Amino acid sequence: MFIKYMKTHIKSLILFAVFAVTMLTVMIVFEADLRPVFYGLVLCAFLGGLLAAWDYSRYREKHELLSFVEKEITDTIDHLPLPRDLIEEDYTNIIRSSFDDKMKMAFETSRGYEEMKEYYTIWAHQIKTPIAALRLILQTEPDSPAMREISDELFKIEQYVEMVLCYLRLDGGSDYVIKTCSLDDIIKQSVRKYASQFIRTKNRLIYEGTDAEVVTDEKWLGFIIEQVLSNALKYTDGGQVSIGVESIDDKISPDKGQRTVLSISDTGIGIASEDLPRIFEKGYTGYNGRADKKSTGIGLYLCRRIAENLGCSISAQSVCGAGTTIKITLAP
Repeated sequence: MFIKYMKTHIKSLILFAVFAVTMLTVMIVFEADLRPVFYGLVLCAFLGGLLAAWDYSRYREKHELLSFVEKEITDTIDHLPLPRDLIEEDYTNIIRSSFDDKMKMAFETSRGYEEMKEYYTIWAHQIKTPIAALRLILQTEPDSPAMREISDELFKIEQYVEMVLCYLRLDGGSDYVIKTCSLDDIIKQSVRKYASQFIRTKNRLIYEGTDAEVVTDEKWLGFIIEQVLSNALKYTDGGQVSIGVESIDDKISPDKGQRTVLSISDTGIGIASEDLPRIFEKGYTGYNGRADKKSTGIGLYLCRRIAENLGCSISAQSVCGAGTTIKITLAP
């Protein structure tokens, strides 16, 4: 910091040196006594050093204050130091003007986002009414391949609407209700929801049940399971989907005992090795998604974000052409 301070005052140092050399030169030319000049220069250097030390302390103090302001400038600039001259006052006015514009833009952006979020929330709830009406109409129609196809497409619409609501509520901490839940009940509820899809895709379900209890949010964990089942059924035809539960030692916090791991495996087309590390990224569809042309790349991203909010972790293992296993390590 001292070197930077000296660089800012290099002109003053050069000016003092020029004056000293000029004075000595004049005294030498006129063959005058150099002692008064020499003593005067020493005295000036001493007083200048004291003044520089005082000025450096103010310089250092101002630097520390500005460093503090830099860390909190996203919220306030009330701690900006008072300007000492006209130039510093101009810089301060520029900073305040830029900060006011930034806060105004942030407010407008936030308000626009909240309005958009409110609109899509209302839309998602309103669209449920015609969906429910269509579901009732289908129940009154005689069973046929066409009606079953329409029912499947309507089911997809319902899932997409649920994804919209999930996306809107993703960061809303008040929507999470953490309590002790029966994992078996959550799994069975999700499986029942996809019963018709199992029948349509001719996939066999292997699940023996579990008596495990977990501390989680029943609705959000159910959403994760449903998304994983949806993907398994989408890319598996005439195979099987297996759901297993096991307990493992908690390596992160051994004092908390064991953690429950929920695994959902399928015998589908699998995931390409180059896609596997990125399947939980937002909007990433991979080779299978591009081939399917219907994948949004949002489902597994939502699963990862929800798992993080629940204190869980989610991972994937896959062999292309031999199936995929998704593991959800639940919070202890």
